[in-house]
Amino acid sequence: MNFPRASGVLLHPTSLPGPYGIGDFGTEAYKFVDQLEQAGQSYWQILPLGPTGYGDSPYQCFSAFAGNPLLISPEKLFEDGLISKTDLANKPNFPISKVDFGSVTKWKTQLAQKAFQGFLKTSGEICEQYEVFCDEQRDWLDDYAMFRAIKISQVGRPWYEWPDRFKFRDEKTIRIAAEQLAQPIQAEKVSQFLFLRQWRELKTYANGRGIKVIGDIPIFVALDSADVWCHQDQFKLNTDGSPKVVAGVPPDYFSTTGQLWGNPIYDWDVMARDGFEWWINRFRATFSIVDIARVDHFRGFCAAWEVPGKEETAEHGSWVNVPGKQLFTTLNRELGELPVIAEDLGVVTPDVEDLRDGFGFPGMRILQYAFGGDAKNHDLPHNYLKTVSLIPARMITTQRSAGGIRKSVPVRPATVNQPIMNTNSV
Repeated sequence: MNFPRASGVLLHPTSLPGPYGIGDFGTEAYKFVDQLEQAGQSYWQILPLGPTGYGDSPYQCFSAFAGNPLLISPEKLFEDGLISKTDLANKPNFPISKVDFGSVTKWKTQLAQKAFQGFLKTSGEICEQYEVFCDEQRDWLDDYAMFRAIKISQVGRPWYEWPDRFKFRDEKTIRIAAEQLAQPIQAEKVSQFLFLRQWRELKTYANGRGIKVIGDIPIFVALDSADVWCHQDQFKLNTDGSPKVVAGVPPDYFSTTGQLWGNPIYDWDVMARDGFEWWINRFRATFSIVDIARVDHFRGFCAAWEVPGKEETAEHGSWVNVPGKQLFTTLNRELGELPVIAEDLGVVTPDVEDLRDGFGFPGMRILQYAFGGDAKNHDLPHNYLKTVSLIPARMITTQRSAGGIRKSVPVRPATVNQPIMNTNSV
């Protein structure tokens, strides 16, 4: 896909200022969009918006489809009549400079319960919108709401530690659970509805001011997620639900033992046999809430570093081929041309470049890596010039890593055969 030259800023919504302990989809988000417009920017890049699990990382979410309820704006809940002014005012004294996830999660969970009770008492358009939402999202919503409700009943334990009747989704057990856990299941659905409603309002506001949203598709999902629980046959798992192999990267000059991420690995043979249905649904869902998506760890669609599940480091893994060309061909056929940016950082082999360029995906460059004294360094701005018109121009980003969370400030590339200049301040 050919992107026009433009610039933007990475800011995850959780980093927005505000009085409620964590950035959300309220007033400050709209102010930020206004600032982007006033600064002549064209893009707002975010990290994944999913419900975070272990470590509160957006790259370890309970679902690749659901939203994070912590991003729901309390102000907007009040505007919708779902909570009272007292509920809004009765909040802890949150830290100003950082997110205290423990206190924020506790307070916002209580607030979500009050909003749910308020929703049960309301009527009219918002209820009609909720019914439409449940119908449109039922492919993932029912299973996810059940997953979260059972997880609560199991005191937060990961699904692979649940009793077997829950772990392996015994049909009778799930049917009974749907009756016994009806209220927490509905509460989760309402929470997801409110999340998506607020986000779409914000995105519409941004698009109306010429700002497009760049989202993020992590290549892997968390082991403790509704995705794995509901599709155990599509991952390389042992019979007890534990992973046979996990994701990571081999040793390099950054780490002598490599990086052991711990995410389960897809069973690509199974996924190919059903036409990559899960991936089609995932990309479709992503593009329903963002304009463009950065595909994380793009080299993993050529080959993935698989480490035996019981290893404590990533040293003893092996590269295993992945049918990336078959996958993206299927996605193109089902969804049309994909507005995708390939995160092609790290050691990129020719097959990765062929996959990226064959589908016309822009890649990435890191300005901080450019100034080591080598004039041929491909991260130097003067080397962004493309000389082969069939190869798409590439995305420039500045990127840093903190606590395992990758962050970047994107600059959309110029048209092919034109030099690209990064005018963003870092």
